[in-house]
Amino acid sequence: MSRKKKPLMSARGKPIRYKVHVKKGDTVQIIAGKDKGKVGEVLKVLPKVSKVIVKDVNIITKHVKPQQEGESGKIVTTEAPIHSSNVMLYSTKQKVASRICYTFTDDGRKVRMLKKTGEVID
Repeated sequence: MSRKKKPLMSARGKPIRYKVHVKKGDTVQIIAGKDKGKVGEVLKVLPKVSKVIVKDVNIITKHVKPQQEGESGKIVTTEAPIHSSNVMLYSTKQKVASRICYTFTDDGRKVRMLKKTGEVID
């Protein structure tokens, strides 16, 4: 019998919404930490812990035990999550990192826009 976890509730009884300023597929630049200055693509967003996984950034080495008899162990390298506050959206056209703002297009859609360049992301 599996139990479903209840979503975390706010003081008013509504479920807590987690908001992260980047989405899967965005190009970001790392602005803090050991990989500062690197540019990569967001592979996965973990909104509950405010972290993102960026391609070729924050690489960790994991030693894996052999699973079957006769098999040898492995050393696997993989990307670890990085806090979303340590990444900034990056414009590949202008080669500059920028904060984002939300604006509306002529047809009424709400889109994300880079503040420095005015480039629309969505």
